Amino acid sequence: MKKRFTDEQIIGFLKQAAAGAPIKDLCRKHGFSDASFYLWRRKFGGMDVPDAKRLKSLEAENAKLKKMLAEAMLDIEGLKVVARGKF
Repeated sequence: MKKRFTDEQIIGFLKQAAAGAPIKDLCRKHGFSDASFYLWRRKFGGMDVPDAKRLKSLEAENAKLKKMLAEAMLDIEGLKVVARGKF
């Protein structure tokens, strides 16, 4: 799914709201829902752009490590089946 807004734009929206812009007006002006705003605030609240980039890279690395772990566990299960002689 393609994201409509970049992390930098989202952080900009959050900073505008923190500066005193009404949330309803901000949402209407930029075309996103209140629910999206509150989800973004929960995820990116208090972050700057470099922090968000670091978060994104850590999430990508975490996904890669999870995939490697799943593949290793699958290999181990296959070796256990072969070692038991039930193939």
